[in-house]
Amino acid sequence: MLRTLVRRPARWVGRWGMRRRVTVGFALLSLILSLVLSSLAWVIVTRAVVREARATALAATSVDAGQLEARMAAQGTAAAVSLEDLPRTQAVAALANVADRWYASAPTLGPSVLPDELRRAVRDQHVATQRVAVGDTLYLVVGMPVPGRDASFFEVYPMAGASQASRSLSAGLAAATVVTVLLGVGLGRLASRVALRPLGRLNEAAAAVAAGRLGVRLDGEDDPDLVPITDSFNATVADLDRRVVADARFATDVSHELRTPLTTMLNSMQVILNREDRLPDDLREPVSLLSDELARFRHLVTDLLEIARHEAGDQLVLEPVRVADLVRRAADGEAGRSVTEVGPGAAEVVLDLDKRRLERVVANLVRNAEGHGGGCTGVRVLREEALLRVVVEDDGPGVDPEQVDRIFDRFARGRGTTSSGVGLGLAIVQRHVALHGGTVEVAVRPEGGARFVVELPLAPPH
Repeated sequence: MLRTLVRRPARWVGRWGMRRRVTVGFALLSLILSLVLSSLAWVIVTRAVVREARATALAATSVDAGQLEARMAAQGTAAAVSLEDLPRTQAVAALANVADRWYASAPTLGPSVLPDELRRAVRDQHVATQRVAVGDTLYLVVGMPVPGRDASFFEVYPMAGASQASRSLSAGLAAATVVTVLLGVGLGRLASRVALRPLGRLNEAAAAVAAGRLGVRLDGEDDPDLVPITDSFNATVADLDRRVVADARFATDVSHELRTPLTTMLNSMQVILNREDRLPDDLREPVSLLSDELARFRHLVTDLLEIARHEAGDQLVLEPVRVADLVRRAADGEAGRSVTEVGPGAAEVVLDLDKRRLERVVANLVRNAEGHGGGCTGVRVLREEALLRVVVEDDGPGVDPEQVDRIFDRFARGRGTTSSGVGLGLAIVQRHVALHGGTVEVAVRPEGGARFVVELPLAPPH
């Protein structure tokens, strides 16, 4: 036998729904793109700022070095002592090395701040720049030889502007990253909602089919990727509908065919029971057992016929019904005694209902209480706001909590059940009540036993 294996997703994937996974995926993608673009932007802009600051510093230092050379040519080497008079703009300090003697315009920024490699480069007649940190402050030092002189000239420029620009840029890029991630989350949620919308419609259609509405079909989608799924679903449901209708017709035909011989057997059995006193003693017990089995067989055929009618789409036959009278007649007749109590305001309620189906609902609930619940303790008809309630209670062991969710399924029988029945009565109850737009529930009575509650809307069913 061939078996189709469906690969399950990884355990960590299954913890998240598809919508969350799509949203997180968009958020991560937005975060990665934002980090990459922000890093590139920061590097490019920072380098441009530093390059611009270096170019400006080189130009200003070249001018000041030219001024120093002119002074030294006109006034002699001693003129280098007056570095404070140089027309520098942004430099915070100037230093000069003339004949191995140092001159500085600022005592706090002396030759000690100059790196050795920078000094050697200028001494070798090269123009050089280098960033140095003095305490918590970053400076750019520009050094160049003085043309025609045994001298080197240095100027120190603050990098506060470039640092501030870098910090501002970092803050802006961080804010842009956060905004981009939030936009990614929003876009992911929107994209997941749009992408999962067809899946939502498929889920609704599947739920409708599971509820028995086999006429549900999915509308054709414009997306060619969804057409195969739509066509496959519609074809599957159509085939299921045909099979269910065929099975229902078969069950209906079989049930109808069985009714004639069953009626003959029941009538014959009734004739035998009417003459039971004439039967030999050794035949009375087999006749009694046969009578019970024929009654059980009659209930089974009737239940199967009801199920077949439901599956075949048998429509409601609505007519005005005084519900309290119908419930009293069906419940008392099935129990063989008076068990019905009508609450205030419920006696005069008239609803458009399918009389036969509602009688079957009440009879099945009472029969279930009699056969499985230790006897029916009461049937109450109550009116509450926009609902009419029919409550059937029994004196049995109650309902196993594990059986509550499936007690209305076909062929469902309580654990440990030994009485007759194949488990169709409550399934018929649930289907007939649902056709009227109502609900049926089961609960445990505080005094013990089970309580079945049928709720019917006072408005007519659509």
